[in-house]
Amino acid sequence: MRIVFMGTPEFAVPSLEALLASDDQVVGVVTQPDRPKGRGQVLTPSPIKIIAQREHIPLLQPLKIKAPEFLEALAAWKPDLIAVTAFGRILPGSVLALPSMGCVNVHGSLLPKYRGAAPVQWAVINGERETGITTMLMDEGMDTGAMLLQESLVIDPDDTAGTLAPRLAAIGGRLLIETIRRLKAGTITPFPQDHSRATMAPILKKEDGLIDWTMSASQLSNRVRGLSPWPGAYTFLNGERWMIWKASHRAMDQQGVPGTIVGVTKQVIQVATGEGVLEVTEVQPANSKRLTVAQFLAGYHVAAGQRFDAGPSLPNNREAARP
Repeated sequence: MRIVFMGTPEFAVPSLEALLASDDQVVGVVTQPDRPKGRGQVLTPSPIKIIAQREHIPLLQPLKIKAPEFLEALAAWKPDLIAVTAFGRILPGSVLALPSMGCVNVHGSLLPKYRGAAPVQWAVINGERETGITTMLMDEGMDTGAMLLQESLVIDPDDTAGTLAPRLAAIGGRLLIETIRRLKAGTITPFPQDHSRATMAPILKKEDGLIDWTMSASQLSNRVRGLSPWPGAYTFLNGERWMIWKASHRAMDQQGVPGTIVGVTKQVIQVATGEGVLEVTEVQPANSKRLTVAQFLAGYHVAAGQRFDAGPSLPNNREAARP
């Protein structure tokens, strides 16, 4: 078959590589335009663009998915099927209707749970013990199309979004090939989603990383894992931003307002929360690198009674920021 692949981030790479190793022909690739990245805001190609250029595959990077010139170029590839993994845009009907066998999406959750742009992160944030990959026929909704295949995956207790995503992406590549094989053979029957069970996984923003210490220690431990590596969980101490990269929860009584440091050992900074204690084991203070708490305490000092807070941007912070 003639297949067009649409995808953008690292998560999409195993899907494209699986297609390239298959018996079908990838006749073109569509990915997002180059984006500014890093401190220097240098225009950087997506991981999918890098592969397309390496393999000399025709490439499109539309600014507008409904632009006539893009639709004409896409139609000129004459795809039998369009495969989509983490492209980052909702496809209009004009694209969905183009291939004779439809558009197949690889989604990083067990639909109908976690529809949207950040299913891997929200599954970890919400403390799920299981997630997976769903392939589906795309429609004009947000991950609402009929499902084709699913495969589940256990979320390990110490998984972050960053460690979970590559395992899911690998399953996605394999499941995409199996889905296409069975579509060609006519041995797969799409089945509708139960929309009443749908939950959403909206795109994460930088401000989503700000820690709300009134949450329980268990909730905060999951947020730290789910927000790693981006945007990262952060808080403020004496007006300076701290990233919290690793933490676990302990169900214990604590004395202190949420955010207050209630204990410091050689390995752990214990912080009061809305329920229980968050035991922080890896941090990144302002203008520093990531450090274990043991490494940090070798050169810096924190003490019980100091308090993490919401930072200088919030009203009445001057009072809240005092230890």
